[in-house]
Amino acid sequence: MSGQTVPRYRRIVIELRRRIEAGELAPGDRVPSTREITKQWGVAMATATKVLTELRREGIVRAVPGVGTVVETRSHPVRKARPAVTPRPGGPADAPSGQSALTLERIIAAAVTVADTEGLAAVSMRRVAAELGVATMSLYRHVADKDDLLTRMMDTVIAGRPLPADAPAGWREAVELAARQLWDLFRRHPWLAPALSVTRPQVITSALPYSEWMLATLHAHGLDLHTAFTAHLMLLNYARGIAVNLETEREAEAHTGLDNEEWMDTQAPALLEVLATGRFPALSRLAATSYDLDLDALFEFGLQRLLDGLASLVGENDAG
Repeated sequence: MSGQTVPRYRRIVIELRRRIEAGELAPGDRVPSTREITKQWGVAMATATKVLTELRREGIVRAVPGVGTVVETRSHPVRKARPAVTPRPGGPADAPSGQSALTLERIIAAAVTVADTEGLAAVSMRRVAAELGVATMSLYRHVADKDDLLTRMMDTVIAGRPLPADAPAGWREAVELAARQLWDLFRRHPWLAPALSVTRPQVITSALPYSEWMLATLHAHGLDLHTAFTAHLMLLNYARGIAVNLETEREAEAHTGLDNEEWMDTQAPALLEVLATGRFPALSRLAATSYDLDLDALFEFGLQRLLDGLASLVGENDAG
């Protein structure tokens, strides 16, 4: 009906679409976040969320981890700047004319770039081939399958952050150095933690120096090799356990268009309603403070507590 009132969220969608079509918001520009929408238009968070959801559904915007929701680049779904690959007689082309030859290093680099920017789920043989502008089957001359590619990706990024040649003299300093460097790797490559398996470990050559470092350090301070290796696995899985949240948070942000802080704002009313019952007084007092979840601080807090526990074990066995 022509006289029907247009829902508030639709009016905001129309306005943002107009800005995009008029070029006021260019491809790649960040559009207002849910929080900015609530302030600018005076609507509830749920309405603001609905606005971005509708714009994403229409393919006008997309969520970019660490950036926010941006105007979609029309060439993003189909990379039209890259020439199409026409198989040569005798087999698929390795690379379009003028491009460097396809190599294992180029394949791995392209796969890592996709994983770093869009997440591990975006990595496929077809997608990597599209990034390189080659036929998908060309990749199989260099890697056996996707699992092989993933192992090589992990090997490459870990090799890029080698441990120093000389370890600190103290066991705690040496363990801290390796643990923090591993955490930094997980931070740089959010897909790495969920890709690593503890129960079915992949053979990653560049990761072996980490195991050797931990074993040699703890064994030199009195722990038998089995106990030292168990301690190594404990610390590895601790860092990995926190780091898996990096990838899942990125996926959630891409799906909802909300960063962690914005999402927490949408949950606050329901939480406060539960806390108002008085059943959880300690949580109520915490909610009245400004507690910020910082994964780096959480990692460091837990690392120190684990090392405190190891200290007593090392002290009991340290022959020095």
